Amino acid sequence: MKRYFITGLLIWVPLVITAWVLSAIVETLDQSLRLLPESVHPKNLIGFSLPGVGALLTLAMIFLTGLLAANFIGQKLVSWWDMLLSRIPVVNSVYKSVKQVSDTLFSPNGNAFRKALLIQYPRQGAWTIAFLTGKPGGELRTHLSGEFVSVYVPTTPNPTSGFFLMLPATDVIELDMTVEEALKYIISMGVVAPPTAPRIAPHNH
Repeated sequence: MKRYFITGLLIWVPLVITAWVLSAIVETLDQSLRLLPESVHPKNLIGFSLPGVGALLTLAMIFLTGLLAANFIGQKLVSWWDMLLSRIPVVNSVYKSVKQVSDTLFSPNGNAFRKALLIQYPRQGAWTIAFLTGKPGGELRTHLSGEFVSVYVPTTPNPTSGFFLMLPATDVIELDMTVEEALKYIISMGVVAPPTAPRIAPHNH
């Protein structure tokens, strides 16, 4: 009986957690319906709430914003908007910081979280997975002797929180696994192991 219960648990737990996460995402995206007049809300048009309509509206808004920003006029408007926000005290510092992070994370040309690394943390002899985020810059570069890299060390099982470290490049080991495989390994607390990197056979001379 215990074996059957655990088997059922292993089936239901991932399903319930997946449904809960998707429900939370859809509920958050549905908040965009507040931008519409009450008269055109699905509840008033068809008589009942329709989950997901707000999510579709949000995705459409994001797509249209990107479409408009891709042309010359849109780029001018984005530049004007950035310049306007940069002149507002307090808002300026917050907006610039968030924009730099988002540009780094989501830009196709960015290098953030492009590589999974193996590092010793929090002490020598204890190993964990980290992600390469770049190299120290600005004033920091003048205080660090040699080549350093910036890394993000996520916590388990919630990788959205973690630690930022600057380590000597010689102290990190680049892994062949993808970022997705590394995240699965972290979130599962080491249960879901990444595939073994294929070994390159030596050439016979």
